[in-house]
Amino acid sequence: MCVRDQWCCGPRRDAADGLVSMTLLDVWLSRSIPMCLLLQSLVLMALCFPSASMCPKGCICQRDPHLHGLNVTCSQSRLKEIPPSLPVDTVLLRLDHNQIGAVPDQTFHGLRLLRELNLSYNAVETLGEAAFSGIEGTLQVLDLSHNRITSVHKDAFARLKARVIVDDNPWHCDCALQQAISGMAHNHEAAARVLCRSSELRDQEGRPFLAVDTDLCNLAKRTTDYAMLVTMFGWFAMVISYVVYYVRQNQEDARRHLEYLKSLPSKPKKPDEADDISTVV
Repeated sequence: MCVRDQWCCGPRRDAADGLVSMTLLDVWLSRSIPMCLLLQSLVLMALCFPSASMCPKGCICQRDPHLHGLNVTCSQSRLKEIPPSLPVDTVLLRLDHNQIGAVPDQTFHGLRLLRELNLSYNAVETLGEAAFSGIEGTLQVLDLSHNRITSVHKDAFARLKARVIVDDNPWHCDCALQQAISGMAHNHEAAARVLCRSSELRDQEGRPFLAVDTDLCNLAKRTTDYAMLVTMFGWFAMVISYVVYYVRQNQEDARRHLEYLKSLPSKPKKPDEADDISTVV
């Protein structure tokens, strides 16, 4: 691959006098590794360690020899979204103290070695069903504390084996959250730190989630059934009212029509008709 020129292959010759003129660089190259071999070494290093060149902007990527992967630190980088091109061999990912507002579905799908994910101190408001798809089997710690999370999909944590930290969020305690918490591997620790900023039960607002001893899913079902019953009763009452009004209106019209017929003068008999009757008799 090396081109034999004055930069790569030893001393250069002066075109004017044909003498060999040595520079300091030529002397260094003559006593050390040739430049072409150095360039080849750099190419091999780039091929062997592609993750270092793929480190996202604003992040620091350091190889961890103990975990056989990269520690990617993007803390306090003013990020508004999760970097789209994270190294596939990321083991520890720190995205804390940023302005990240959402966790798109399957955004971590290719990080099959990820063990720890820190998303604390951000602006995440909700979590979808596939927010952590692809890392369920390897993730050990998930920190979502100090965000703005109010609601999550009922299956957001269903397949996670990690210890989840979800405290200091303005949670709305409803059926979906109750199902999501119950699906965590370490649900008791997580639920103990969840405070209901709002709740389906007004007397539970401001209290720990574990203090909610009511099945919120059945409560929601009963509320829905009650609403449907009230709606059906309202429609039924409207139908009955219309039928009664229709019958009364028809009766009133029939009475008026009968009175009109009675008010009409009777038809007088003709003389010819009287004679015919007497002749017949």
